[in-house]
Amino acid sequence: MISIVNYGMGNIASVANMLRKAGAGARVIETPAELDAATALILPGVGAFDEAVASLQRLGLWDGLGRIVRGQTVPLLGICLGMQLLLDGSEEGRLAGLGAIPGGCRRFRFDESETRLKVPHMGWSPLTVPRPHALLEGLEPDSRFYFVHSYFVECAEPSDVIATARHGSAFAAVIGRGRVLGAQFHPEKSHRYGLRVLGNFARLAA
Repeated sequence: MISIVNYGMGNIASVANMLRKAGAGARVIETPAELDAATALILPGVGAFDEAVASLQRLGLWDGLGRIVRGQTVPLLGICLGMQLLLDGSEEGRLAGLGAIPGGCRRFRFDESETRLKVPHMGWSPLTVPRPHALLEGLEPDSRFYFVHSYFVECAEPSDVIATARHGSAFAAVIGRGRVLGAQFHPEKSHRYGLRVLGNFARLAA
């Protein structure tokens, strides 16, 4: 059973529906007791970094998430803003992240020669996978994923980057350290490609 953390800032129903299509059990959790009992977690997220941290703190979930991701106690997949929360922080805000994966988040910035590139990065992009990982196992060569984000992750350790995508230059699209994983794209909006990724996570979590 995969528990989806609901703190009011994510596509909760869409993630749950896609997990069920992938053959995984899914439930939505909102309390510290439910978090402590979880055996696998998805941390979705849409919106601003500090607002997400404050919402998780207000619900009493932040400290528990910190213990889980830093202690690697259960498998966790962060999606979009949920992935960014796994880092030390973001230039979008002033609050600290969960610190599970060293690094931070920066806003896309382009010079005058790149006016065709917009912020946010919105739309379909393929991945470049420098090293195999079970989360991306079995993907077709032309797999494309749906992104919507103005900030991107920079990992302090290159070995934490599982896959990259491009918007002007390459950025980290999938990251991971041990049992803690993150996807900048939205698998719940990425059709059969996202279905495969969520199915892979369910198998990793089993």
